[in-house]
Amino acid sequence: MVKTRMIQRILFVCLGNICRSPAAEGVMRVQMPDLQIDSAGTSGWHVGDPPYGPMQKAAALRGVDLSDLRARAFTAQDFAAFDLIVAMDADNVAAIEALRPSQNATPVRLFTAYENGPETHVPDPYYTRDFEGALDLIERCAAGLKGQLRRQ
Repeated sequence: MVKTRMIQRILFVCLGNICRSPAAEGVMRVQMPDLQIDSAGTSGWHVGDPPYGPMQKAAALRGVDLSDLRARAFTAQDFAAFDLIVAMDADNVAAIEALRPSQNATPVRLFTAYENGPETHVPDPYYTRDFEGALDLIERCAAGLKGQLRRQ
């Protein structure tokens, strides 16, 4: 029988690490404070920047404080540092997988896989301007992930 690895460290990844992945990090920190949660971006465009102002404001209205977070780039070392890597869209998955070290088995999953809806990705509110809609979906996906983790 194969033993399932206990997930204790989760990394959320989007493109710039200023909207979707820090929001997912913040939501999961509220929902599961006992886990190590972080976020990163597949690009280095915003390294060191705080989450995008409109996303911070929308999250704060839901009781999620993102003000202490800073963007960072995803690296190959993240595969060893985390038990689960959660991407916001298929482009993120491809960029993450391109950095996977050989022999590494850390799972990479789409965040929407944890939500039983029709969504195939978390739309980027930096472009859509729908911060509330993105947060609604992030909260549903986070609840699904939390439920799965509680069952492990």
